[in-house]
Amino acid sequence: MQKPGDFVREQVTTVRSRVDRVAGSVADSVAGSVGEAPSVAAVSSQVGDFIREQRSAARVSLRELARTAGVSNPYLSQVERGLRKPSAEILASIARGLKISAETLYEQAGILDRRSGSPDTVAAIRSDEALSERHKAVLLELYETYVREHRAAVQTPAPQTSSQPAAVTRTSKESA
Repeated sequence: MQKPGDFVREQVTTVRSRVDRVAGSVADSVAGSVGEAPSVAAVSSQVGDFIREQRSAARVSLRELARTAGVSNPYLSQVERGLRKPSAEILASIARGLKISAETLYEQAGILDRRSGSPDTVAAIRSDEALSERHKAVLLELYETYVREHRAAVQTPAPQTSSQPAAVTRTSKESA
């Protein structure tokens, strides 16, 4: 079983490598062709819209979020409008300012893959208004761990131990 600290460390490593790959592909697309630029803008717009929705739901002003996230007011405005694509570190700062999990913003930005498991279960946890963002993140992490462990157990059946009784088969002569 994987320890929570190891899980987080693994996720951070994954996010960092994806950020490096995305940054490289964005640089290549800008230098090479303009054809891929709309998809980058679409992702930027999606994460910006999500940040704006979360900020509005939390009733936090743009100025206040910029201050708590440690970014400038104009920069945050550009992120929300999809004009800038923030780095993983900026997303983490914005998430702290919104009091939501950074993982949620990473998923919106396309840096982190969506969680495994049933989409209905994940959606139910995320849509439950009785849970804080922190509780949702913990529940999703636990759920994913159980799903992953179950898959591993199904793929590699447990070997039989000597404490299990051996099967006894009787012929019709022995039972008579």
